[in-house]
Amino acid sequence: MFDGFYKVRFELGGAVGRSVMYVGDDRMLGGNSAFAHIGSYEIDGEEVAAEIKTVRHNPDPNYRAMAGTDDATLIARGRADGVLLRFKGELKELPGVPFQSVMTPITEDEIPPPGAVGEGGVVDGLYSIHIRMLDGVDGVLTGVMLLNRGRILGGDAHFYYLGSYTSGKGRWKGQILNQEHTSAVGENPIFGGHEVGIGFAGTCDAEGAVLDATALAGKRSLRLTAALKLMRRL
Repeated sequence: MFDGFYKVRFELGGAVGRSVMYVGDDRMLGGNSAFAHIGSYEIDGEEVAAEIKTVRHNPDPNYRAMAGTDDATLIARGRADGVLLRFKGELKELPGVPFQSVMTPITEDEIPPPGAVGEGGVVDGLYSIHIRMLDGVDGVLTGVMLLNRGRILGGDAHFYYLGSYTSGKGRWKGQILNQEHTSAVGENPIFGGHEVGIGFAGTCDAEGAVLDATALAGKRSLRLTAALKLMRRL
């Protein structure tokens, strides 16, 4: 009923934020460029009762915590509104300050079939991802990525990632399609306005993974490298 992959727009006391979120198997896992959102939910009739913690993964002080603290806990209840999910609640750290969000489903039709994951493969879980452009191109991207049995779901405040991978014996490789869910043309001139295909290969262990990749953004071919850090196992 509620399972799926969503883009999220949320408000806390008038301030607005955005993220992506996977809902399924009693878990809510997602985040954006600075914070991971890690939580659980229970279905209560036609409503969802959720508790979600925020955990900073990006130390850049320019990304400020809306709650005034990096570690906050949201208590909220939501229900379906057509294909949307709408939540209302408050943070434990800011009692009385209203929180509300709307979650819009992202199609998963474009995800390639999941790849095989063998012994020594990348661990299923929610990761932070920090991407750095190469070849003199100035650009850094950060977000979250959910790796689960050969499938990739992830994103940040402007983009979402869909992909697949194979992994084993400390190595992994795969492909990702990076698309906008909210316009990023003014925020990110490299990927903003483009559907970006990315092929990658790298190494992995029990704590995270690294990769080297080539991205096709419009007519540009760009090399990049990325580091993933495991934040929550599945």
